[in-house]
Amino acid sequence: METEPGAFLTALRLGDSFLPVGGYTASYGLEQYINEDRIEDGDDLRALLAAYLRRVVGPCETVALANAHAAARAKDLDRLLAVDERLHAVTMPREFRESSTKAGAKLCELLLAGELEGNDPDSGVADGDSGEFATAVADAVDRDETPGHYPVVFGVVAADRGLPRLEACLTHAYSFVTGLLGAAQRLGRFGHTEIQTVLADLESVIEAVCERHVDDDVAAMTSFAPLAEIMGMRHERAGRRLFMS
Repeated sequence: METEPGAFLTALRLGDSFLPVGGYTASYGLEQYINEDRIEDGDDLRALLAAYLRRVVGPCETVALANAHAAARAKDLDRLLAVDERLHAVTMPREFRESSTKAGAKLCELLLAGELEGNDPDSGVADGDSGEFATAVADAVDRDETPGHYPVVFGVVAADRGLPRLEACLTHAYSFVTGLLGAAQRLGRFGHTEIQTVLADLESVIEAVCERHVDDDVAAMTSFAPLAEIMGMRHERAGRRLFMS
């Protein structure tokens, strides 16, 4: 993979927990797994996150991001909105939908505020009016014309900044994993060394799921993780919650 320096720096920025989109508030049901003592060690955590990658991030969020990226490059707003609607429909737990749309709205705010500038039209990476399309998407989210899920907005921003589609999917999946590992650590069950070991072990899974689903059609977008969804739904009514989801 050969990525332009500006696009590579965008990948680092989008994948960094320092990006102020509220990802630190989400555990996507992980908190409930720990509350119910369903995760005891690093092996359990590794298995859970690998399942998330194979059953949710890959066939659902990666498909959404890749298709949003393609729609953005084609400047096809109707196609983009259809991707967003499909992702909203297949995301079952309310907290998961809210976490995703709130993060997407925050990313749109950064875009509208000029914090995520589009590419130089002379760079050869993206067309000169690519920033206009990204702004149009952000405006549609701001007007509540579309849910604005985070993977969808992520795909638009990545395309706008010249980040290739596969690299964008890898960045998002890696960010998802590090976000959940950070949540696991803040919940007090795991130390830095164990977290890094799990992350290293999951790199091959991240690569495999992204390569498998990056070319999937939007109609193939699906999520099948019944226990994770149940944990998310139980978390909505949990008496003790550190995270929003």
